[in-house]
Amino acid sequence: QVQLVESGGGSVQAGGSLKIACAASGYIFSNCGMGWYRQVSGRERELLSSISLSGSTYYAPSVRGRFTISKDNAKTTLYLQMNSLKTEDTAVYYCAAGAVSGAYSPTCRDNYWGQGTQVTVSS
Repeated sequence: QVQLVESGGGSVQAGGSLKIACAASGYIFSNCGMGWYRQVSGRERELLSSISLSGSTYYAPSVRGRFTISKDNAKTTLYLQMNSLKTEDTAVYYCAAGAVSGAYSPTCRDNYWGQGTQVTVSS
């Protein structure tokens, strides 16, 4: 029943890099656009990046030039490479699929969320 599972979060110093992953079910990976959100305590979830089934990508201004979204089709896994991390990047990072990702597909039945992975950036 678990369809999105994040991994790779942790603590890193400002200026460092981290790569997080989202293992997806075959159904989701083949039928849904996918993306990454983050949420700081007390704030709404922020869409950071998304990738459509056709490969079109989106990046929020706050991460453009620093973060890169990618997919491994064989592993049905979504990645977010995060470089030049700042303390303000500290948040829980969530993998998402479906219309909520900002990449709509008519074959995607629902919206899906991972449980989140904590990323902490210290100075």
